[in-house]
Amino acid sequence: MMQRTAQIERNTLETQITVSLNLDGTGEASFDTGVPFLDHMLDQVARHGLIDLSITAKGDLHIDAHHTVEDVGISLGQALAKAVGDKKGIYRYGHAYVPLDEALSRVVIDFSGRPGLVYNLAFARARIGEFDVDLFQEFFQGLVNHAGVTLHIDNLRGSNAHHQAETVFKAFGRALRMALETDRRMAQRIPSTKGSL
Repeated sequence: MMQRTAQIERNTLETQITVSLNLDGTGEASFDTGVPFLDHMLDQVARHGLIDLSITAKGDLHIDAHHTVEDVGISLGQALAKAVGDKKGIYRYGHAYVPLDEALSRVVIDFSGRPGLVYNLAFARARIGEFDVDLFQEFFQGLVNHAGVTLHIDNLRGSNAHHQAETVFKAFGRALRMALETDRRMAQRIPSTKGSL
């Protein structure tokens, strides 16, 4: 099987980001984005998705975290698209429900080639520590636009914002893992009646 890896560098006047990933890893992770809660959430994706993932970012955090969080999402989306390649033999669809105490989230993903985000997440509070929870939608929007995936995120219940966020990112990791697993019955075929994704 070909190695499904990618390295991405994104440099703008607002951020400088590097992403390295291996879709067939063991969950090895290293993050230095300057946004500690984002690092914590990305760690959930790597561990629960069994993706080796390293991300470093330097951004204009003296303004706020918006550009850094959004551009990390964009860069991760680009890396996913590059690593998955032509999508031959993958399951394509993935889903996961993840609970954490009172919180429960569902994430469903389709490596369709069509970017789309449905985001139903009403946080219990506006900030988790210093982190503005509105930025999670920007992160996922950037990711889907550049990965070419359709992504449905539903927080079904929860009263603790940290738990809500963590269930979403864990479920995202699990859904990624399911969608990107290779299906031996599909061999080298594209999982679409159109013949391409």
